[in-house]
Amino acid sequence: VKIPFGNKYLDAIFSVPEKKPTYGVILTHGAGGDMNFPHLVSLAAYLASHGVLCLRFTCKGLNVAYRAKAFKAVVEYLKLCDDYKLSGVFLAGRSMGSRAAASVIRQLSQGDDDDGFIQGLVCLSYPLHRPKLQSKLRDEDLLLVTCPVLFVSGSADEMCEKQLLEGVVRKMKAPKKIHWIDKANHGMAVKGRTADDVMEEVNAQVFSWLRENVQLQHK
Repeated sequence: VKIPFGNKYLDAIFSVPEKKPTYGVILTHGAGGDMNFPHLVSLAAYLASHGVLCLRFTCKGLNVAYRAKAFKAVVEYLKLCDDYKLSGVFLAGRSMGSRAAASVIRQLSQGDDDDGFIQGLVCLSYPLHRPKLQSKLRDEDLLLVTCPVLFVSGSADEMCEKQLLEGVVRKMKAPKKIHWIDKANHGMAVKGRTADDVMEEVNAQVFSWLRENVQLQHK
């Protein structure tokens, strides 16, 4: 599909479950790559096969504010999409895409238009700092997010030192969970494990967390 964004269009792909979905995930890529990045394709297929609609999109801008605007346009598009009447969506991104997602959630929750449509945030390889620049943390949006947040990060991620993320998470007001992929780097590569094997772990974690959070909200 093509999603209107200003005077341009964003390329996006729906992964649709067989049964009518109630919830969706909007997913985007990191600074490099696009929506066909293998990890995103794998997660989208997994979610759709488990009954969750997934809409992944490409936005090439390297500026987080620009990426966040694009993400907002996709949220609006899905909210008004007649083909799928969803009760809510989770925003998910890999690396820089997760920063854009966090930024959108913060903006929407501070505005008057927070209608509960966004249910949570999934951060895959959140880039908490630049490599070797641990003194400057990109945590300002995370500390202001109030919906549930899942982090899936490699314990050897050079852009997200384990202790630093755990420190940020302790300060967050939102319900949150971190799943560490043992010995994985920023690209989720682990010596001695295949990419598919690692993605199976990531996908299963994301899905079980989504399921928990949807149930929690409907008790």
